[in-house]
Formats: sequence, structure tokens, C-alpha cells
Amino acid sequence: MPPAASPPDPSSRPLVVSRDEQLLDELLRVLAAAGTEPELAVGGAPLRRAHRSAPLVLLGADVLGSAAVRGLGRRPGVVVVARQELPAPEWAAAVEVGAERVALLPDDEAWLLSRAVAAVTTPVARGWLLAVGGGCGGAGASTVAAALAVAAAPGAVLVDVDGWGAGLDLLLGAERAEGLRWPDLTGLRGRVSGDALRACLPEVAGVHVLAASRSTHAPLPEEAVRAVVEAARSDGAPVVVDLPRPGPDGFCATTHAVLGEAELALLVVPARLRAATAARVLVTGPGSPWAAAQLVVRPVPGGLSTAEVADVVGRPVLTELPHDRSAVPRSERGEVPAVAPRTPLGGVARRALARVRAAAR
Repeated sequence: MPPAASPPDPSSRPLVVSRDEQLLDELLRVLAAAGTEPELAVGGAPLRRAHRSAPLVLLGADVLGSAAVRGLGRRPGVVVVARQELPAPEWAAAVEVGAERVALLPDDEAWLLSRAVAAVTTPVARGWLLAVGGGCGGAGASTVAAALAVAAAPGAVLVDVDGWGAGLDLLLGAERAEGLRWPDLTGLRGRVSGDALRACLPEVAGVHVLAASRSTHAPLPEEAVRAVVEAARSDGAPVVVDLPRPGPDGFCATTHAVLGEAELALLVVPARLRAATAARVLVTGPGSPWAAAQLVVRPVPGGLSTAEVADVVGRPVLTELPHDRSAVPRSERGEVPAVAPRTPLGGVARRALARVRAAAR
């Protein structure tokens, strides 16, 4: 007679946290099909212990607001499961708990089954970070940043760091798209799931854009920007950040943080003497985070040559951005920037993406 089978090790079983009986029944069925059974807990020491050791944590949408769940530390392998689309506050709560995905049943049952079988996150290459700024006001940096993100799509994340701007979603025609903006995410800290982050952002042309709000203006916390950028990069997504000009008090901590991590920093500079001089002040100022920037020069009739701009600013030129007659009309109509190979922005994107990918290797 064979020996009796030993009970499953609790540390090898997925953790399920929910009080929704219908959702529990569905999760038990999916996990049974995956050949496993879960550890069930809703609070106290059993929840904390299982949360630390379980290979996969399935949180019902009904417990996202509970004190027990909000008090748990962040960890990989957390999935929020719901039976209907989440409203924006619950999406934000899912991001805050570090969920890698919100799975809707029954539509995502096949994915959830596969995830339960794997019970491990497949390692991915870290995404690169490219920062864009203007050497002077009105240089066109935001248009360049949007074009770079479109060229890096699908899966690219475009982050607007100007809390007082009009919102980069306007440049992509995504101002009415569903999703969270900066006011919803300024409380983020520490580890955040990149998959969950992208799922809650507006998406257009394969770009997930985190834009400033047009109704609420405030400086963006450095911790929140760091959390967003790190979440996207750790999940393998390329990230383009549009940085603001320095304020009266100089460079903000967020600009220092982003440029300190970026594989490539680009300053967009019109080929005028005053613009080039302003860019030089930006690059050479005491403790400037732009000291290693490369230039994207916009030629203007009767202006400086590209070589003269490089000489005035004191930084190398990556490429020129020729005049694009379609850029302004496209942005006014809410159309994404044209980045085909023979377009002006497409040429800039090709050079910039080749450089940042090489730097990220």
C-alpha cells in the first residue's frame, strides 16, 4: 500500500484574498484546473505570512480598500481579480498594491490559468530611459518627446513631468481617452507594477501616456515620478520623459533624478543665438543635470549653422530637426506625430533610438 500523500506545502500554494463568494468559486475552479489549491486568508498573521511566501497572490477587487490589504508590503506576483471593469479609484488602488495586472473573469480566465501554472514572472530585459528638454522656451521638446515615444511603440511609456503644463495627451489626441492622469498617481511610492501601471494609463498609437492635468496644477513629487519610471523600466518598457525648464529656484529634484538615470538626454535647441546661449546656460550652470546632454538642432532661416550651435552650447549635436510643415496642423487636429522614416521627426527618432538602445546594452 503506497504511503499517504503529504499535504501541500502552504508556501507553494497561491494566496487568494477575497470575501466575494462568487469570485472565490471562480478562482478555486481556475486554480484547480492549474493543478493547485490556494491558501485562503483575509487578514491577520495568516494573511501576512502567506503574502510573504506564496508564489502568486490573487486579490479580489472587493478587498482592495481593506486595511489588511493596504498594510501589506509590495512584492512581485500580485494580480487583482474582478468580475467587472474597475472604476478609476480602484484602478489607482490596484497600482498602489503593486498589482502586475487586473484580470477580469471570465474574459481573462485563460491568462489567469496560464499565470497560475507558471506562478513565476518571466524575467525581461530592463527598459531604457530617454529624457527630453528644451534649451529655451518654445523649442518643441514636447513634440520631439511625443514623436520618440510613438517611434518606440508599442509598449512605450511617455511621462509628462511638467505639472503646470497643458498635458502631453493633447499632442497625441488622447485628452478624452480613459485612464489616469498625474493627480491620480502623485501618491505613488516605492515598488509599482509596470503592467498594472500601463493598464491604467490612456493609450494611443501603442503609447501609454501619463500626462499632467488641465484642471489641477502642482509640482510633481520626485518619489512618484521615480516610482512610475522604475515600474515601467523594470517591466521592460522603454520610457520617454518630457522634462520642464528650471524654475526660479533652479532645477527640481525630479529633473536631477530622471537625468541621473537616463541612458540619453536630449536638448532641443532652435538655431538662434539667444536660444543657443540659453541652452549653454542650462548646460553649464552649477550642478546642472544637463551637463552630458546631446543636442537636437532646429535650423531656422538666417540662423546659426549646426556647427555654430554646438560651439555656442558646448555640447555635441546628435541630429538636426528640419522644419516640418505638418507638425503644428497635426497636433492641432489631435493626430499623433508623423514618424515615418522620411519625415523630419522620423529621422530624429531613428538616430535617437539607435543611440539610446546602444547605450542601454
